[in-house]
Amino acid sequence: MKTIDDSQQHAHLTTPTRLTGAEILWATLVGEGVTDVFGYPGGAILPVYDALRKFPIHHVLVRHEQGAAHMADGYARASGKVGVAIATSGPGATNLVTGIATAMLDSIPIVCITGQVSSKVLGTDAFQEVDITGVTLPVTKHNFLVTRAEDIAPAVRKAFQIAASGRPGPVLVDITKDAQQATALFDFEAAKPAAYKPHPMLHVADKALDEAAALILNAKRPVILAGHGVMQSGAMEQLRTLAERTETPVAVTLLGIGGFPASHPLNVGMMGMHGEAWVNHAIQEADLLIACGMRFDDRVIGTPSTYAVNAKKIHIEVDPSEINKNIKADVALIGDLKEVLDQLLPRIPKRDGAAWLKTVEASKGAIAVRDIKNLPDSGHLYAAHVMHDLWRITGGNAIVATDVGQHQMWEAQYFHHEHPCTLITSGGLGTMGFALPAAIGAKVACPDKEVWVVAGDGGFQMTAAELATIVQEKLKINIAIINNGYLGMVRQWQEFFYEKNYEATPLVSPDFVKLADAHGIRGLAVHTRADLATAVDEARNHKGAFLLNFMVEQEDSVYPMIPAGSALHEMIRRPGQNPLIESAED
Repeated sequence: MKTIDDSQQHAHLTTPTRLTGAEILWATLVGEGVTDVFGYPGGAILPVYDALRKFPIHHVLVRHEQGAAHMADGYARASGKVGVAIATSGPGATNLVTGIATAMLDSIPIVCITGQVSSKVLGTDAFQEVDITGVTLPVTKHNFLVTRAEDIAPAVRKAFQIAASGRPGPVLVDITKDAQQATALFDFEAAKPAAYKPHPMLHVADKALDEAAALILNAKRPVILAGHGVMQSGAMEQLRTLAERTETPVAVTLLGIGGFPASHPLNVGMMGMHGEAWVNHAIQEADLLIACGMRFDDRVIGTPSTYAVNAKKIHIEVDPSEINKNIKADVALIGDLKEVLDQLLPRIPKRDGAAWLKTVEASKGAIAVRDIKNLPDSGHLYAAHVMHDLWRITGGNAIVATDVGQHQMWEAQYFHHEHPCTLITSGGLGTMGFALPAAIGAKVACPDKEVWVVAGDGGFQMTAAELATIVQEKLKINIAIINNGYLGMVRQWQEFFYEKNYEATPLVSPDFVKLADAHGIRGLAVHTRADLATAVDEARNHKGAFLLNFMVEQEDSVYPMIPAGSALHEMIRRPGQNPLIESAED
């Protein structure tokens, strides 16, 4: 029962008040606008949990601290706010690390708060003591060790600023137990950090803007590469204006999906290792690439030395360290994407790109649209059937949190996202077990939106304990398990490159429907496409959480695929297709 009402809490934020360090933490979180946190208690963080009853913040009890970090991550991706995860010292803190690294590589703003042993025993290998600031140094934007109550509010407020500013990312605040128990004067306004100062390089000169405009106007075969930064900077409208004004095709990265409507005629699809063949072909034939909020990841470019060798590159990026890191930029526009495009667009008149668009469209050939008729119902249930029908039945209006592997790529190919922040997936780290907890975070952030988990049978088992969290929180989340009896993407690599030596990839799983039932969650197994729509409708119409176990074709593979070390155009195509371009194997 909360004992401090909203008016009392507001008084704490406007009038200096003496509080314990634990109370200061919650009061600061309230001041930062936090309404929900995800965590797991333990001895070194217990004073914080004891003080929670006094503050209007909802705590979601996870079943594993990794789940807490992923929930905070999913919350941040779905809402645009900073997500918050809480854990105790030692194993509680180290269990957060995978989730922190996931957020780091995908530039997600989360703040992780950990308890630490008392300052007087720091460095003595006390019970459940781990140097978590040292452990997380490589996978956080910044971290803090706080040993005094009076330093809690300034550290937490600075953490929120760092997490959300510039290129977003995770920040960890480690607070010793004695700092939580001591008292100090809390003054929210006095704890406000100095104004954020952008990196000195975050200034775009007129000369660079003019050079970029000239390249765009003179290009015959331009392609816009739209990444995650489009949504993070809120530059969706500016990107659309740029594409439409210059009649330039837009290719998206995995994390860029949703930043440009899938149905827009200029959206040609996903690029990269499992991207569309015609998209990769267009990039290789381009004479100009306009990279918007993307970092030229290895899964996007293939071999750097063979990547778009005839194209000039304009790279618009908020993180200066990404410029020229993987691909050399001819013109670098360093700054927030929305702000840079606002400066660039007035310099660009309307341009006729019809001839190039016609060429790109023609290159799609007979498989231009990923229509499910290309995978007819032959009595076998394919993952592509599931993804296509989920998209069709939901109208594409759901938030989908995927795990990592084949199903992740099929979702990106067959579920067409019209709106930003509706695909929540682990891109950079590729974290199995991400989907279920991330979906919980997304549902807490967006309780009125339809939320689906799409997970493989392998990744789902890594965090399946969070089913209990769904039940305890009474969340309406639908779960689709793409069950092929293998660690599917690893099996695919074994098939293509290791002579079908399926070592350690066949997977024995529990009966997921019975597992759901044990948690009080309804479930169904689906074996045929004929039963798919009915099962999905039942899941959507059911009041509570629902699990669907789709028993799909076991040895299906994701196509196209660029083998490691190959050029972007050297794709393995689906057997029986006529390659648009020379492929590595067909």
